[in-house]
Amino acid sequence: MTYLKKKILILSSLFCLLSIQVSAQLNLIPYPNNVKVHDATLELKKLKVSYDAGLKNEFETLQKLMSTLNINVEESKHANIELLLVKNKYKDLGNEGYNLEINSNKIEISAAKPAGIFYALQTLMQLQTITKKGKLLIPCVSIEDNPAFKWRAFMLDESRHFKGKQVVFDMLDQMAKLKINIFHWHLTDDQGWRIEIKKYPLLTEVGSIRNNTQINGVKSDKRTREPHSGFYTQEEIKEVITYAQTKHITIIPEIEMPGHASAAIAAYPWLGTLDEPIEVPGTFGILPNIYNVTNDRVYTFIEDVLQEVINLFPSKIVHIGGDEVKFGQWKNNKDISDYMAENNLNTFSDVQISFTNKVSNFIESKGYRMMGWNDILGENLHQWREGEEKEENNQKLAESAIVHFWKGSRELMLSAINKGHEVVNSTHSYTYLDYDFNSISLDKAYGFNPIPEGIDTDLEKNVIGLGCQMWSEWIPKVSDLYRQVFPRIAAYAEVGWTKNENKNFIRFQQNLETVKANWENSPYFIQGSSNPDYVDVVFNVNMNDSPYFKDIQGGREFLTLAGTFTNSHSGAKEHWHANGVTLTDYDYDGIYTGHRLLPKNSTVQFILLKSPEGSWDNHIKILADSSCENLSPDKNYKVDIKEDHLKIDFTAGKCLN
Repeated sequence: MTYLKKKILILSSLFCLLSIQVSAQLNLIPYPNNVKVHDATLELKKLKVSYDAGLKNEFETLQKLMSTLNINVEESKHANIELLLVKNKYKDLGNEGYNLEINSNKIEISAAKPAGIFYALQTLMQLQTITKKGKLLIPCVSIEDNPAFKWRAFMLDESRHFKGKQVVFDMLDQMAKLKINIFHWHLTDDQGWRIEIKKYPLLTEVGSIRNNTQINGVKSDKRTREPHSGFYTQEEIKEVITYAQTKHITIIPEIEMPGHASAAIAAYPWLGTLDEPIEVPGTFGILPNIYNVTNDRVYTFIEDVLQEVINLFPSKIVHIGGDEVKFGQWKNNKDISDYMAENNLNTFSDVQISFTNKVSNFIESKGYRMMGWNDILGENLHQWREGEEKEENNQKLAESAIVHFWKGSRELMLSAINKGHEVVNSTHSYTYLDYDFNSISLDKAYGFNPIPEGIDTDLEKNVIGLGCQMWSEWIPKVSDLYRQVFPRIAAYAEVGWTKNENKNFIRFQQNLETVKANWENSPYFIQGSSNPDYVDVVFNVNMNDSPYFKDIQGGREFLTLAGTFTNSHSGAKEHWHANGVTLTDYDYDGIYTGHRLLPKNSTVQFILLKSPEGSWDNHIKILADSSCENLSPDKNYKVDIKEDHLKIDFTAGKCLN
């Protein structure tokens, strides 16, 4: 090696080392979009603060944050930290951007709006360390920062399992630290109505209580045999909203309609298409109960409910759900048939779109906007609706509606964007926090990009952000909630704030260690992304010698492994419901492969399912020969998980090797 090459190598190594040292100083999540680190530090014993009018909330926030470190914060004209509102910076910084300048003498924070000051304080708290003498030590930096997306949401489903306001307060605290600005509150669904509506008291007297709850998956007949209940009074709702406002978090309420309406129909049966008494269901999945949209009394009910919701929530947006509507009850109802004929509605999707537009018109008349899951576009997203409609829809969704994408192709999303809709991207395979870490790992969550490929640059602004969703069907305990949410919520926070070109997963992992250290001393974090008590099991299924192989060659069938295992956290036996192992033939050689993390030192039972288009309906169990030794009494394959790495090879319909 020449002298010059050696010199270049040494200089390159030093540069890399310096880069690592600089980045190590800034353990920030989400990472700023424009940051310079200076070769100096600021050391302070107390904070003397001057702040502009309109920033008292931010000053008090700083006091509360620093009180946890025993650092005194006081107002002073001789300030070492200034909080400044500079209106002429709005063009550059918008509602949430900020400038943070730290030199060896003082800290200056400026923004166009109070939210920017608030987020700068969150950055400041992550920058600081405490010396042994109890002083603040802060690196000198210049940061100019604003978010990639204006919609950065965390959704909590409390219909299925009610958690209570203290958990909501705790989650709002964690959201604020990560600059997540939308709390999407899923308050009504089939299994429970969780918000007081004064004009319709039975919604909570009846609709908030179910007698039991399904466990071990949607195919399970096991129940808790215990009632589950809970709801928020309007005073409690106001309390939560006020708390969120101090953290610059907007709360978006979700009131489901016209499907996912069983709890409301249990309270008032005349709301339903069948007009028959039902109980609040204890089972999960997609249930058939649906509002009778031909009944003027139902529209009066919906408008009354929405009026009380609008009176409570200053969000200017109301989410109406609109997803997973099964049309069976409409299909068999003469009133619906007559309604379709009278209003020139070709399909049942048209009926839903017509209903949704009426609701949207009412919401808009109150100065608010309607939001709904992308089912409201009228596209067929579900395999159980295949063949249900032969004609094209003739109704179009109101352009003002915000479309919340959770399922469907990239082309459907681009279509909605091209039609002028604002879109929030919450594609389920990337953002559903009830999915385990096998399905959505930390790096997969971090790698999510809300902007779909192929979109015209001038339309990118229509994708206003993302949401991560904590559905709670199978999340009964608060500890289950935290296990699923953390640390992935930090990944979604950085996806929402840090521009895609500035993201770096290696840096994020390094910075996450500091954040996790705080969580591990609190109830907010249970290790979930990697666990030495789990084994990565690879399944290889040979279909070449199987009589079932010919049925799947055309690509119309999917192979899935479903089974039971013991939950290492609860000790309970759990069923692989929505998160079964999907098997794929990567090389088209008849060998179908999939993998899953499973608890070490446990016995796992599983079966092979062949199902149309990946649907869980009408699936066929492919069982082993009854002479096989490693079978459970119900002919499930049975394997002991002991090794660190395990590969299971078998032929469908034959004995397990």
